[in-house]
Amino acid sequence: MIKNFQELEKISSKCSKCLDAKFTGADGKRHVVLCGGTGCLSSHSDEIKAEFEKLIAEKNLGDKVTVNQVGCFGFCSQGPFVKIYPEDTLYRMVHLSDVEEIVNADLIGGEVVERLLYVDPVTQEKVKKQDDINFYKKQVRIALHGCGSLNPEDINENLGAGAFKGLVRALKMDRADVIKEILDSGLRGRGGGGFPTGRKWQFAYAQPEGEKYVVCNGDEGDPGAFMDRSILEGNPLGVIEGMMIAGYAIGAQNGYFYVRAEYPVAVNRLKLAMKQAEEVGLLGDNILGTGFSFRVHIRLGAGAFVCGEESALLNSIEGQRGMPRPRPPFPAVKGLWQKPTIINNVETLACVPYIMREGAAEFAKYGTEKSKGTKVFALGGKINNVGLVEVPMGTTLRELVYDIGGGIPHNKEFKAIQTGGPSGGCLTKDDLDAAIDYDNLVAKGSMMGSGGAIVMDEDNCMVDVAKFYMEFICDESCGKCSPCRIGTKRMLEILTKITEGKGTMDDLAALEELAANVKSNSLCGLGQTAPNPILSTLAHFKDEYLAHIEKKECPAHVC
Repeated sequence: MIKNFQELEKISSKCSKCLDAKFTGADGKRHVVLCGGTGCLSSHSDEIKAEFEKLIAEKNLGDKVTVNQVGCFGFCSQGPFVKIYPEDTLYRMVHLSDVEEIVNADLIGGEVVERLLYVDPVTQEKVKKQDDINFYKKQVRIALHGCGSLNPEDINENLGAGAFKGLVRALKMDRADVIKEILDSGLRGRGGGGFPTGRKWQFAYAQPEGEKYVVCNGDEGDPGAFMDRSILEGNPLGVIEGMMIAGYAIGAQNGYFYVRAEYPVAVNRLKLAMKQAEEVGLLGDNILGTGFSFRVHIRLGAGAFVCGEESALLNSIEGQRGMPRPRPPFPAVKGLWQKPTIINNVETLACVPYIMREGAAEFAKYGTEKSKGTKVFALGGKINNVGLVEVPMGTTLRELVYDIGGGIPHNKEFKAIQTGGPSGGCLTKDDLDAAIDYDNLVAKGSMMGSGGAIVMDEDNCMVDVAKFYMEFICDESCGKCSPCRIGTKRMLEILTKITEGKGTMDDLAALEELAANVKSNSLCGLGQTAPNPILSTLAHFKDEYLAHIEKKECPAHVC
């Protein structure tokens, strides 16, 4: 049981030395780590790990080699990954049949298995180390701290990498000063709205003393989005620490994680992280002898997209139907069980320990004037390098698509990128040099959203894309307000009619009018942003709508 700051510092220092020895080889051992993200687990990473353990035992290498799982490496299209320390050799697309060769050639013989190295698609050179691959070169990992290098199920490794140092600094500060540090960092909500995190905390802090809550929104529902899932899988202690710092700042003693039940790996690792933190005294009563007490609870969501909206999420935690509440009052005034509540998403809370550990200025040195820090994107669709990336705000879409994403497969022409999921919009090749930040994307008819980024090429029909997102929205509408419940259904009917070659110009006019009405009259953010995919495709690709209506043909030969 860690009783005070001095004991934590002593243990963290010891763990840091062990971690450094692992990375540098000072312990005289080789360390095999495998990607333990859901993507690689679905490609038999667990079985590959078991095969490594079996062969290492059979060859009596147990005192010379360790085998472990870490969080997501991010480069999903190249997984499963195996990395070997201290050489930092990265093997990709590893199969069960490759394990014996890696053990014999590398772990025993000291020879790199070159056929399993990443091959640069331009130079055709084989790349041995992760940091030398273009996919990783422009990334900065803050929210994804430790993903791909630390075992998320080992609190000691995480303590060695700085876990809870941010909390220690916060506990030595006045609560108002902690909030000021978050304000000075420029951190804005990573869940989509981009509201300044420190201001949200200020509102809850200003409420009278009494029961208050911190809620972590892990109800990630955008098609193609897996940012929050990967952070919870690879850095659960970081998110818990961020929640604790928020709790201390506003005067809360209880935090709730609301996570989709479809994320079993994330939920299990979160539970284990909570258990380990409680066992060493970093969660519970009188933490580190400071008088600050904090407990964490988990609630599983049933998969309703609308529960990503914060007031619907609160209703769900309380056991009510997941439907949004009218606002005001806002949750910071009357939230969970009518008590002051701050709701931050997973990525936002994962940034908080870094800010408190390294300082607001260190975080704010990344990004643009109004959008500080980094942003995690789930890069997918018609892109060579599918995966999870964390880049500084201000990175251009061109860098994201071509430098990190590796461009479009088969040298096809880039057509659009959908950011912000069903709530966002499509950006075209004219926008490729636009800097990624909250205000810039909104000005161009899209939004940051939680971080989904789906790339489309010349073979995509943009009318069909709008129809896909509207089908999703119709399924996910809670039905509470008629503009969303009825309006999205009517918009889907018109889009279906157009894609079937039965649309008229009157339908197009009705679609635009409906979109404007749904956007301005819906109760919550789901309905208010539901027309965005239609409005953005109409703005940039109206010729495709006209081709479907006037010529009765789909230029992309999809419909």
